[in-house]
Amino acid sequence: MADHSPLVAPGLVDAHIHPDKTSWGDAWMRRRPSVTLDDFVENNILALGEYGASVEERAYALLSQALRNGTLAMRAHVDVGSEVGIANVEGVRAAAERLPDLTVQIVCFPQFGLLTNPGTLDLMAASLDSGADIVGGIDPLGREGDVAGHLDAVFGLSSRTGRDLDIHLHDGGEDGLAQIREIAARTRAAGMEGRVTVSHAFALCDGSLPSLRETLDRVAEARLWMTTCALGPDPVPDLDLIEEHGVQLALGSDGVRDSWSPFGTGSMVDRTHLLGYRTGAITDADLERCYRIASLEGGRMLGIPELSVAVDATSATRLEFDSPSVAQLVVDRPAPTRVIRHGRVV
Repeated sequence: MADHSPLVAPGLVDAHIHPDKTSWGDAWMRRRPSVTLDDFVENNILALGEYGASVEERAYALLSQALRNGTLAMRAHVDVGSEVGIANVEGVRAAAERLPDLTVQIVCFPQFGLLTNPGTLDLMAASLDSGADIVGGIDPLGREGDVAGHLDAVFGLSSRTGRDLDIHLHDGGEDGLAQIREIAARTRAAGMEGRVTVSHAFALCDGSLPSLRETLDRVAEARLWMTTCALGPDPVPDLDLIEEHGVQLALGSDGVRDSWSPFGTGSMVDRTHLLGYRTGAITDADLERCYRIASLEGGRMLGIPELSVAVDATSATRLEFDSPSVAQLVVDRPAPTRVIRHGRVV
């Protein structure tokens, strides 16, 4: 430890992660080539029989790693469907209950299709009584081919159960923006401002699209949240443009060493570094913004007051780092020297 006082920083929040898919703590997973979204999903299905450890044990290993590295809350997207039933939700919830210092919101995620996979909507409803907290969705057009039908289903389930909504949207181009505008319109019509998230939202990352600015304004009006993961070749948003339009943005890990990708460390400090690197952060203010997106903004998105406010050395929930500044912390990527929640060292 250096002779300076520890740097105090807010707890980190992983706003988008898939712990049921991870191979963390299990044998090395050999990945199959994938190009399209359908390829990735098909390889995901093939991998189901290749894990050596249970969902609970793999998720527990990854969640423990995240907590050691300063993640105090996360939104976990967990597969629900005919291929897995609701077992993955139950496994991730069981893992989370073993780590009371980590807040885990579970999204029942129709990874394998909803309208295209009969019975999935009923399983999603059942999962909300078995450990899931939030309704999920996936590419109403690109994956399901029925924007109105898919949104009717997920907004309907959200309305009936009083749960928030988080929709994966990989679709790019003007088709992607049109879906985001429709999600924004439905959010406002349902009075769900601030309670709906569009995950990835790759179309919002394409500055060449004519309707991008209009769509960003609609997103801000509906108080939609956007999550990004700065993963591999995936598009990343223009942070200045997002900020200019008042769009709410949080950061996640996405898949960590699963069938989709061999990469990921379970550290949101690492992910914050990647966000800065991918978005061309140069100044201290740029780097500090990346940390804010990975901490305070994530806390606001998940609705956790103690993780959405600035902290100091007396705060009951905080991280301590051996680093002279937040900017250098984002560049150097150290693990925290102490993780403190509710006044207790984790």
